[in-house]
Amino acid sequence: MSSRDYILGRIRWSLGRGAMEREDDLSLVERLSQPKANLIPKRGSGTPKQQISLFVKMAKEVNATVSRLKSLDGVPRAVAKYLKDNDLGTAIRIAPHPDLENLDWSKLQTSFGPSGGDDLNGLVMAFAGVAETGSLALTSGAQSPTTLNFLPDNHIVVLKADDLVGDYEAVYARLRRESNSADFMPRALNWVAGPSRTADIEQTLLLGAHGPRKLHILLVEDDGPEG
Repeated sequence: MSSRDYILGRIRWSLGRGAMEREDDLSLVERLSQPKANLIPKRGSGTPKQQISLFVKMAKEVNATVSRLKSLDGVPRAVAKYLKDNDLGTAIRIAPHPDLENLDWSKLQTSFGPSGGDDLNGLVMAFAGVAETGSLALTSGAQSPTTLNFLPDNHIVVLKADDLVGDYEAVYARLRRESNSADFMPRALNWVAGPSRTADIEQTLLLGAHGPRKLHILLVEDDGPEG
């Protein structure tokens, strides 16, 4: 008996149901292997250029800030400028992603790996961005520690324009494709739209209540080297 059959059997037993009929089993396998998207809002559709403009607009509406860069090479300079402009020092904890590790960080005090909770600034690579809401999809893993998404006060995220899509369904479809090809599914997928917030007390908006106070997005529109 496979692990899948054992788990499904235990679930059905807990619900007081017998074994699945073969037709039901085949139907379930088909739904899992070929999931169908539900109604998709039209707002996120459009050309890549239109999606970029919509993403920037929606991200700013939820209190994120956005800088648009020509290449990954410009990321260290953009990070240094953001830290300086906001009086945040020069120290930053960076996700050990190859695209980030290979950059020139000589102007900043950098360290790589998960945050232990004492980092003021954190930098990660986004798995994807969604134009319809200005949201970021952040997967967990060795190259993208989840702690960097929630513990530092200032959350800086690099998003490649090639990873920007119109809707959530496109992100899930890509995640399934990549997970199937690599036989790996991340333990967590975190959706981030703006800095942490709450309005529980007297309906007064408070940023940074359960996570970062600031979210800054570095949108890289061309992966070529800067000229």
